[in-house]
Amino acid sequence: MRPLFYSLFSLLVTLAALPGLTAQSIREELQQKPWKAQWITGPGRPINRFTASSDLSLKDYGVFKFRKTIELPQKPASFLVHVSGDNRYKLYVNGKQVGQGPARGDLYFWNFETLNLAPYLQTGRNTVAAVVWNDGRAKPEAQISYLTAFILQGATETEEILNTNDSWKTIQDQSYQPLPVRVPGYYVAGPAELVDMNKHVKGWEKDNYDDASWAKARMIGPGLTKDAAVNSTGWMLVPSPIPSMEMTQQRLVSVRLAEGVTIPTGFPAGNEKVTIPANTKATILLDQGYLTNAYPTLAFGGGKDATLSMGYAEALYNRRNAPAGPGRMGTLAKGNRDEVEGKSFIGKTDSLLSDGTAGQVYSPLWWRTYRYIRLTINTKSDPLVIDDLYGTFTGYPFTSNAKLQTSSPELGKILDVGWRTARLCAFETYMDCPYYEQLQYIGDARIQALVSLYYAGDERLVRYALTLMDHSRIAEGITLSRYPTDLHQQIPTFSLWWVAMLHDYYRYRPDSLFIKDKLPGARQVLSFFERYQQPDGSLKNVPYWLFTDWTQGKGWDFGMAPIGKNGESAILDLHLLLTYRLAAELENDLGLKDLARKYLNRADQLSKTIQRKYWNPTRHLYADTEDKETYSQHANSLAILTGITPPNQTLTIARTMLSDTTLAPASIYYKFYLHQALTKAGMGNDYLTWLGKWRENLAMGLSTWAETSDVNTSRSDCHAWGSSPNIEFFRIILGIDSDAPGFAKVKITPHLGAIETIRGEIPHPNGTLSVNYIVAKGKLQAEVTLPQKTTGSFVWKAKSYPLKAGKNTLTL
Repeated sequence: MRPLFYSLFSLLVTLAALPGLTAQSIREELQQKPWKAQWITGPGRPINRFTASSDLSLKDYGVFKFRKTIELPQKPASFLVHVSGDNRYKLYVNGKQVGQGPARGDLYFWNFETLNLAPYLQTGRNTVAAVVWNDGRAKPEAQISYLTAFILQGATETEEILNTNDSWKTIQDQSYQPLPVRVPGYYVAGPAELVDMNKHVKGWEKDNYDDASWAKARMIGPGLTKDAAVNSTGWMLVPSPIPSMEMTQQRLVSVRLAEGVTIPTGFPAGNEKVTIPANTKATILLDQGYLTNAYPTLAFGGGKDATLSMGYAEALYNRRNAPAGPGRMGTLAKGNRDEVEGKSFIGKTDSLLSDGTAGQVYSPLWWRTYRYIRLTINTKSDPLVIDDLYGTFTGYPFTSNAKLQTSSPELGKILDVGWRTARLCAFETYMDCPYYEQLQYIGDARIQALVSLYYAGDERLVRYALTLMDHSRIAEGITLSRYPTDLHQQIPTFSLWWVAMLHDYYRYRPDSLFIKDKLPGARQVLSFFERYQQPDGSLKNVPYWLFTDWTQGKGWDFGMAPIGKNGESAILDLHLLLTYRLAAELENDLGLKDLARKYLNRADQLSKTIQRKYWNPTRHLYADTEDKETYSQHANSLAILTGITPPNQTLTIARTMLSDTTLAPASIYYKFYLHQALTKAGMGNDYLTWLGKWRENLAMGLSTWAETSDVNTSRSDCHAWGSSPNIEFFRIILGIDSDAPGFAKVKITPHLGAIETIRGEIPHPNGTLSVNYIVAKGKLQAEVTLPQKTTGSFVWKAKSYPLKAGKNTLTL
């Protein structure tokens, strides 16, 4: 390993050393009064907070670097600072990156991170530096922005020596230009980069850099927290509620194709050098072996005026177009993701121009998603040497705290792929997909949140997701479908899933005050739907995009379930009914009991209406619309989950959903609800036979779950709504579920099917919950260990047995 090229690797050590400082209380003066620190920006004519918003240059694309050097009489034991920026910042101390942010939010809740710089400071001279960039009009859709700016406020008077003001120096790094991204399907995750190393500002973060030519930073105005904001425009600062993102080095695994260059055997898994001769075009296709989110770092030297490009792809494409799928999901065919021969590379691509010197290092400002990297180099009269190429994985710092031990390697593989998918779809918010959008959608986030609770036991990102969605509510009452975002989109059904997500959190975490704070938002969501209810309770002509699932079938349109000629929909009515019942429980336990009774009364009325309008006794199914021409797994899954199916018909409905191929099928996303319904109907022992779509993903070489059920043409190869087995293996197979608010009680109902031995454990608010099952000669031997202060019940063959805290042994 050559330390010169491992600047990002040093960040792994840096961030690992930081204590848990996020959401730490700050002194009252910094909460109630304007900060002494100023928001600062790059060089230019003088501005102030009243004129800054009209300066269009502060909204344009640009990369700016800031520095301040201080003298310290001794190395401090602690040195806390509060830091933020717009769009993004990276902070360095004496050449080492120590933090980045801010965690995405909106202008009313603009996050700042609290960092302890003490481990990186020294006696005497110290340089603190930051790079801040604004992607301008090309910024990611998930990025809300006001102006290009940076702020650092010392936590106490001692640290205020570093407060941002015009004592900081700045320069615009003119080497950067944004590049458009052209990939199949909807893409809104920010631009690629063109960097001219001849103009690149190098070594600027180090103490020995000469900044004499830099300008004084321009001051915009003081930092204002929400408590201090009076007639404020711009950012209202709040402490970030989440920890620093993980940064871990990853080596690429192999070279899959190479043209115009000889590749040594040690590259890229080791750090062997690769030489591209003069006047040569070389192409190298590298394989990470699995999908990842990482900052790729390319270290190279020589090659004056050579052009280099690094392209990033989830998979390669077949050269022949595939038929379009439903709506925006139509794309090119990918085939098996392990295959590269005879395929085309299409992907987001960064470009570089070499300045010919040794020791050039490039890493993009923002991370990239890739399995494959294509490196293309065109040299002129000077050969170019690749010194190294590696990645630094980044993501929310989840830790896997669940375990499953079984004789089936397939189950372990499905869990591993699901966990990787969930991790890649979690950064400062949950994300639908890391490559194409990086947007936090409620429909995805509900499943992601349960994976976080069951598999990691970490609720911080769950809470932040629920809070952000609450902040997104529009005047009509519903949430936006996704947030944060600068492009508003309304999916009313996702607002209903937000209420369900609140209920999930209520069941699995003892945090009732948090839920009580969100109940006014849930009431507003249901109030929106009440405006579109007819006298019989059925919904009619609900506006906006009524997305249910990416599926195909008669009457389905761009993910929307069939709507009858009178504007009605069984799926919408059933979804509202389910939400009424969940909201009634929340209100009865935490809110307004009168409102809970109102919701239950509306639910009872709606149940009767649904039964009258949509039930077809001949087919033993619920139709999608009142004319009973189309049927779906979606409507019938919701019917079972709401509990309105006649008891003697529930199992028949469940079996018909699986056997009748005329029903519109649930996609990999909506199978989460299908599987719950089938299990509730009494078919849970068949669970392992329902995993065909996941097996198809594995057979097609995916290392994460594809967005849609058409694996061949799925736009995105990474959607965590497909990670539901990481919940279901524990909640259905092992049978572990909450039986009281806050997981205070446990109900364990195993569905083992043909499994003879299996054991597992999950994180629980009170500790670890573990089970061990052995089935022999028709008898079940079960060992269940509950955390302290936790009781529950064990259900086997419709009989219930009490469980106490600690170890329980049952032979049944």
